[in-house]
Amino acid sequence: MDLYEFQAKELFAKHGVPTQAGEVVRSPKHAQEAAERIGGLVVVKAQVKTGGRGKAGGVKLAATPQEAHDRAQDILGLDIKGHIVHQVLINPAADIAEEYYVSFLLDRAHRTFLAMASKEGGMEIEQLAVERPEALAKVAIDAIVGVDQAKAEEIADAAGFDASVRDQVVEILKKLWDVFIKEDATLVEVNPLVKTPEGLVVALDGKVSLDENAEFRHPDFESLVDDTATDPLELKAREKDLNYVKLSGSVGVIGNGAGLVMSTLDVVAYAGEEFGGQKPANFLDIGGGASAQVMADGLEIILGDAEVKAVFVNVFGGITACDAVANGIVQAVQMLADKGEPVTKPLVVRLDGNNADLGRQILTDAGNPLVQLVDTMDDAARRVAQLAAQGA
Repeated sequence: MDLYEFQAKELFAKHGVPTQAGEVVRSPKHAQEAAERIGGLVVVKAQVKTGGRGKAGGVKLAATPQEAHDRAQDILGLDIKGHIVHQVLINPAADIAEEYYVSFLLDRAHRTFLAMASKEGGMEIEQLAVERPEALAKVAIDAIVGVDQAKAEEIADAAGFDASVRDQVVEILKKLWDVFIKEDATLVEVNPLVKTPEGLVVALDGKVSLDENAEFRHPDFESLVDDTATDPLELKAREKDLNYVKLSGSVGVIGNGAGLVMSTLDVVAYAGEEFGGQKPANFLDIGGGASAQVMADGLEIILGDAEVKAVFVNVFGGITACDAVANGIVQAVQMLADKGEPVTKPLVVRLDGNNADLGRQILTDAGNPLVQLVDTMDDAARRVAQLAAQGA
């Protein structure tokens, strides 16, 4: 789970990382009021979970409360790399003498933790890594030892921090490591970490990604979730405990098992090239259980997507046999009809594995003209792509 800047800074403050206090607002009027309370020059910053805010016009200075109102009006509703701005952070503007970069992350490729640091912050770190890789220090961290005084000093020295700020940076690195470990993060990044004209080092920005697998250890994580940035269909699926991700295609996909669903997405995308570029509309894994209710919930979510023109149900029977899946489909169609939400889009079904023949017979006997049985995964993907193109 990625956090907004203001949420990251709240975690920083919780663990003693020096940062700025500010106010998050959702309207120009409240931005003006916040600027009045803060006083002086303020910065109005878009709160979106992506980089490049400044280049996109999402970070602006305001010398007066009225200017804060106007700048917030400019930024709210702005589309930054596909993220709509619903809230802005009003911070006191900081004088900056120097900008730095520091981060901790989970290095999956090398199965370890990694620290990165540079005396050259403010710019996109990917750009710095490509253009001047020698300016970005990378230090591996032993998961058992972590970042103690010696490791923090090693990181600071590898990045070449000047003696005037080295001790402050070392202390900040230890505290950022606390954020990383104690909050079960996969990324903690500060860009820029700044030195003020008075010589103080402060985290002026923050980016934190939390490991959702650790939510059971952090009941307070729930308060960090912002549903305004979540697709309504994904919210509805979450309420029904469905493993669903919205995509931008025309073919709804239901499968049992993440690997099978991922393969299905690839096969549908490939087959769709023949029919005007039809693509998968979603990822939906119903797991090992294909009860009528689970199938009905899945179909309801998928068919609620106006972009879906046809649905591909791709199931390999294992613990849950194909006859149970077939009965689930039949009952799900009836349940939706009883709710006044009849299925009106074609369903292409491919069953294989345990009791596949019996499952196909159940669907054949049901005689629903919208349900089409296809034997192979490739042929089923081609047929559903064809039907989606016809319904477009």
